[in-house]
Amino acid sequence: MNIQDKTQIDLLKTKIDNSRKVIIVPHNNPDGDALGAALGLYNTLRNMDKEVTVISPNEFPDFLNWMHGVNEVLIYDKSIKKSTKLIKESELVIFVDFNSLTRIKLMGELFEQDDTPRIMIDHHPFPDANVAQLQISVPEASSTCELLFHVLNEAGLKDAVTKEAAECIYAGIMTDTGSLNYNSNRPETYLIVAELLRMGIDKEHIHHMIFHNNSFDRMRLLGHALGEKMERLPELKTAYISLSQEELKRFNFKPGDTEGFVNQALWIEGVNLSALFTEKKDLIKISFRSRGGFPANKFSETYFNGGGHFNAAGGESKLKLDETVERFKNVLKEFCDANGFN
Repeated sequence: MNIQDKTQIDLLKTKIDNSRKVIIVPHNNPDGDALGAALGLYNTLRNMDKEVTVISPNEFPDFLNWMHGVNEVLIYDKSIKKSTKLIKESELVIFVDFNSLTRIKLMGELFEQDDTPRIMIDHHPFPDANVAQLQISVPEASSTCELLFHVLNEAGLKDAVTKEAAECIYAGIMTDTGSLNYNSNRPETYLIVAELLRMGIDKEHIHHMIFHNNSFDRMRLLGHALGEKMERLPELKTAYISLSQEELKRFNFKPGDTEGFVNQALWIEGVNLSALFTEKKDLIKISFRSRGGFPANKFSETYFNGGGHFNAAGGESKLKLDETVERFKNVLKEFCDANGFN
């Protein structure tokens, strides 16, 4: 894996060695890669006798509740005063799986005022210059968890990675690659998975806890999404799902219940772009997945104030749900015509 400047690893090792109190922060609405990286690093640093706290901007999905250390995660929007105190008392803050302070919502405003040394470990392209003093950014990595393991190994900290940390790291790789179905063509990814297996992880158990541990309500919501809400645009090789707040409420929605929904339409022959529109309180959250040469990140960045990876991106809209979907159809045709995706 290409980390352009080896001095970055040396500096990271020095900062960790010289810091006793460490804060780890994943992005808002943390997924498997974000929480896996946070808890993988948490368990590793705890094994090095550091005082470590993971502070998540908000709640994370129930299917990640099995990870070791998850009960110690502090939720910022429920414990703002305590979180702020811990951050101000910390000697080092490590951001994982995001590269802009906007990705941690209200916490970002706190760090704009805080001068605690910060490290960013992330695999998303185009990091903001002000997010951290030390930025380890490798967009070609399958996941932040893959990058994290590589960084720990290069820094000579592999022996501190416990089995529990390895389980969290494996979970992040699996969730961010759809069980190695996409963004996983690099041999290095599989070499790291092999290393994690040698450390004793039970991959069958991890897969069960993440992918085969759904609530009854989530499965009913998925059935509704596929059976009633999925629409196809064959001329644009696209399919999409839109879910309103009323629909989510009807199926007792919990954070993480729509995880993976956006991937479903890519199983349809002839579909190269899939989109999921989810109505939140003050905006429409949008997820994009693509295959082949369609640049999901460029499309999202151009029209929906988003970005991400080439085949996996996110965005948002301040319009109403139906207006957002209509705009999506219009700008998608515009984008396809302009870029030859007909």
